[in-house]
Amino acid sequence: FSLLPAPSRRGRALLSVSLRLRGVRSSGVPGLSGSSIDTPQGAFLLAAMESLSLAQVEALCDVFYNQPQSPDWSSANQQILQLQSSTANVPQCQQIIENSTNPYALLLASSTLTKLVTSFWTNFTSDQQVEVRTYILAYLASHGPNLEGFVLKSMIQLVCRLTKLGWFDGVRHRDIVPEITKFLSATMDHCVIGLQLFNALIVELNVPITGRTLTQHRKTAVSFRDQHLLEVLTVGLNMLRQVASRALSNMTPEHEVKLGNHALSLVVQCLQYDFIGTNPDDSGDDVGTIQVPSTWRMVVQDPSTFALLLDFYINSEPPRSTHAMQGIILLSSVRRSIFRAEADKAAYLAQIMNAIRQILQGRIGLTHMENYHEFCRLLGRLKSNYQLSELIRVENFGEWLELAMNFSVSSFEQWQWSLNSIHYILQLWSRLVAAVPYVQPDGQGIQAPIRQLEACTVQVLQAYVAAMVSSPGLVAMDPGIEDPLDNEGSLKEQLERLPLVFRFQYQPMAQFLAQQYDTVFDQYEQLVGAIDGGAVRPEAMEDARQQMSVLELQLTWMVYIIGAVVGGVSWNVSSPEGDESIDATLAQRAFRLAQGVGVRLETSNGAAKCDERLELAILFFFQNFRKTYLLDSHSSLAMPLHVVMSGISSEGRASKQQVMLEELGLGDQSEVVNLIVSKVGNNLRHWSESDEVLSLTLTLFHELAAGAGSGKLLLQLDTVQFLCTNHTEEHFPFLGLPANRRYRTVFHATLARLIFHQAIDDMTSSFQGFIQPTHQVLQGLNTLGADQMATEGARRAVIGLCRDLRGVAQATTNKRTYLMLFEAIYPTYFPVFTRAAEVFHSDPEVMISILRFLNEFVSNKGQRVNFSTNSPNGILLFRETSSILCTYGSRILHTPLHTNDPYKERFKGISLLLGALNVALQGNYVNFGVFALYNDKALENVLDVALTLVLNISLKDAMAYPKLSKNYFAFIEVLFQNHIEYIGAKDTGTFMTLMTLVHEGLQAMEPPLSSNCASAIDFLATFMYQNREKDWPVLQQLNAHIAMDSSLIPSLTATLFNQLLFGPYSNHWVVTRPVLSLMLADEGSFTAFREHLASSQSLENQAKLNNDFARLLADIGRNLEQSNRDRFGQRLATFRQSVREYLTI
Repeated sequence: FSLLPAPSRRGRALLSVSLRLRGVRSSGVPGLSGSSIDTPQGAFLLAAMESLSLAQVEALCDVFYNQPQSPDWSSANQQILQLQSSTANVPQCQQIIENSTNPYALLLASSTLTKLVTSFWTNFTSDQQVEVRTYILAYLASHGPNLEGFVLKSMIQLVCRLTKLGWFDGVRHRDIVPEITKFLSATMDHCVIGLQLFNALIVELNVPITGRTLTQHRKTAVSFRDQHLLEVLTVGLNMLRQVASRALSNMTPEHEVKLGNHALSLVVQCLQYDFIGTNPDDSGDDVGTIQVPSTWRMVVQDPSTFALLLDFYINSEPPRSTHAMQGIILLSSVRRSIFRAEADKAAYLAQIMNAIRQILQGRIGLTHMENYHEFCRLLGRLKSNYQLSELIRVENFGEWLELAMNFSVSSFEQWQWSLNSIHYILQLWSRLVAAVPYVQPDGQGIQAPIRQLEACTVQVLQAYVAAMVSSPGLVAMDPGIEDPLDNEGSLKEQLERLPLVFRFQYQPMAQFLAQQYDTVFDQYEQLVGAIDGGAVRPEAMEDARQQMSVLELQLTWMVYIIGAVVGGVSWNVSSPEGDESIDATLAQRAFRLAQGVGVRLETSNGAAKCDERLELAILFFFQNFRKTYLLDSHSSLAMPLHVVMSGISSEGRASKQQVMLEELGLGDQSEVVNLIVSKVGNNLRHWSESDEVLSLTLTLFHELAAGAGSGKLLLQLDTVQFLCTNHTEEHFPFLGLPANRRYRTVFHATLARLIFHQAIDDMTSSFQGFIQPTHQVLQGLNTLGADQMATEGARRAVIGLCRDLRGVAQATTNKRTYLMLFEAIYPTYFPVFTRAAEVFHSDPEVMISILRFLNEFVSNKGQRVNFSTNSPNGILLFRETSSILCTYGSRILHTPLHTNDPYKERFKGISLLLGALNVALQGNYVNFGVFALYNDKALENVLDVALTLVLNISLKDAMAYPKLSKNYFAFIEVLFQNHIEYIGAKDTGTFMTLMTLVHEGLQAMEPPLSSNCASAIDFLATFMYQNREKDWPVLQQLNAHIAMDSSLIPSLTATLFNQLLFGPYSNHWVVTRPVLSLMLADEGSFTAFREHLASSQSLENQAKLNNDFARLLADIGRNLEQSNRDRFGQRLATFRQSVREYLTI
């Protein structure tokens, strides 16, 4: 057979020569090197790679791919990276493909070609691009059946990448489908390769790649969709038909499996194509509607299409049957508007429902876990695309509903086998019942199916509740069974879907749940009484405790269900009257349990804890109850958006809430809140070693305190008053545990927020009582000398103090509250922090706590640091900040490392130091000119310390830690923005080092870092241009520095244009801002760059480039006004897009 003409020896030689001539190693433009081989080391490595024999290359590949622990791996990796760095290496890759049979060498060559064509696409002419693709296709035709799977996959990816990148470069690039189709008409092995090519092509065209804009990707994807996707789908379906009918000659069983699997995969890939640019994720629970084009109508409507996939599902085993079910799911989700007539839509829906009915009747394929899961997904998705009234009108809907009910009940009863699929089943029923209010009676027997749905829903939910409540007993008998309470993801999904379906038949379901609950609670109450009262014999105690654990977990399930249902109130005008009374009957039981658990915990002084999961369920219930019935106020501003949009008035909601509280029988709202807060206090006292309980408890407390109205209500409670004045380790042991120190900040932020909710008079007195425990710690530390400070007790006190004060500072959101905290610790106690920095500078945990507090305290967020005009407090605050930072920063570099974690011991503290200094320098509450005027060294000292730290941290170390690099380059930007005189006064070596850092950071791929550096360049260039006529000392200094290296400005100009033209699209806007200011500051550098860039291009490209530069500069003024900057920035974006189409490097 003949698939594609294999390139002749002469043709291969011509291809190699043309690529070698085209692939230049360097542009010769300063700052625009084509690759890393421009360095002497890179050139040496490339020469070494070229001189290797084929056997040596194969040995190198074997080390790289198979021996990652080998001492030679690093050298092999370096040489391979160099091979992938320049188009000059294309001939070497081709020689490997042509002459080697080593699979790893072939993998290297094909993957290298893929990276080269992706990175240097414009270095290849259109003819060369097509030649490479033709050559690889011919190689697959002649060698493909004998290749290893991973090599075949890599070469297929190369073909697909060439096709995608060149899609709009000519019709030959788009003529890929006929080329692949040739494989299908050859041998069975080539037919398999052809299907793999189609699969990979769709994936390639459907997924964005780095270096191309989303617009370019979508244009290519849409073009392929419109021209070829339906054709490819037809290929897949026809292949499935031939496999099913065994119409292919010479098809062995092995071929039959491969062809069937790849054809099914192809159909699925076509159906889940990103048709409209929404990037659907098929792994999600609800992909939504599949927006197939109208041209697909005949294929979709054809009953044989759906029947074909159903036949494959019925007559095969996983994974083939699973893929078939995925195709069925996608076909079931095609958009409704694809059908022109209602009859067509009804017939299609009937086919889907009949298929589901057929599978349910015979339980076909459902004994396999993979099929079972996908089938549950099909059930969960069915209602999302069709109205309930349409489902009801399908013949045998009643039988379908009965089968779905039986399947759901049996699934719940066998939950051990279907744990991850339960929420899909609940999703089906929640969507069915949600549509009931919208079904209009039309005299065609609608009411009977609705009544059947009501009865089925009750049976399904009763089975679910019974199964989940009984699950702890089964888990206790067989520890090998996964506990559904431990599967957090599945539990969350179930609880999200439960409220809607539960409230559909709320009265009978609430009665059922209450009966289940009361039975278990009575047993639990009796057993706890017997254990605590000593009525259980010692030899029976172990069994009693195990039984109590099972009962607690059964209660856990029911409290979770109650919390989900109570939190699922819809709050709309059509909500049934009396639902709040049912809510009360269920909530009453959860509150009663919470009270009992709390009393037992308190009376035993924390010894008689219930199961931790029951505590979490109670907190979940409290949180949902709070959201539903204990909102801040009845104003619309305090309501959730879904309540505001529901149409119910605040008075109507208040009435329902009042009924709820009356039926609850626990008193008014303040008494209910007091019960919840008492539980919060008990948890904080006695659950100090449970991270989850503490976290959820503090979250609940924080959200209770968040509103102004609820905050004032809380402050009236004795429990909260006690918390506000006794927030110490003595009363709340969790504050003293090292693992819980982060919770100190949250705890104190919440308490401080409560204090600051009050009127100013009450706030002042309350704050004095609140800050008193903190003052006691500060007073104790203030009296300690250096020797006394260096103790474990003082160390723990400093850490706790800083975490507490950081939380209080977080709660200060305005001038008044910030001033209260400032006056509470300055000037009396602020020296404590400087002394602590002197003593504990080598202790990372202490210094991180101090610096985090300082970061928060000096930050002027919300303009809270706003002292009066006759107050020196802003200057004094900065002086104290400078003192602390200088104390730590001057010592940390000389402190030896004690572990192998330099970030924790050194760089994290330096990062926080730079962060604190950055926010202080940008806080706008200090006139920094005062320091020089009065010869105060506070500013100069701290800048010296910070600059010394920056210069002593290698760029490699800075870039290795994202948080450090963020503050590292932000500090450099601040220096150039507001302290250019300080930079100018430094020696030339320091200035050049800073400019080197800016230059390197500008080339970073992370936009925040390149943005900092681009801004630094802009500040420098703007300062020099706008003040060019002035005879200031700082200008003389800067000009002297720059004159020492004539390549500085040209290299910055070249790098900016390099980033603009060839950097990632997301980064190009960042680097456009300094281009204009740099051009105006040194026009000669821009002219030289422009001429040099043009000289590296062909005559045709030179003309295009000159025209693009002319358009770029047209009507651009010689000024840095904002309007001129914006216009130039827009021109640069257009310039980038135009030049990238033809520029070669």
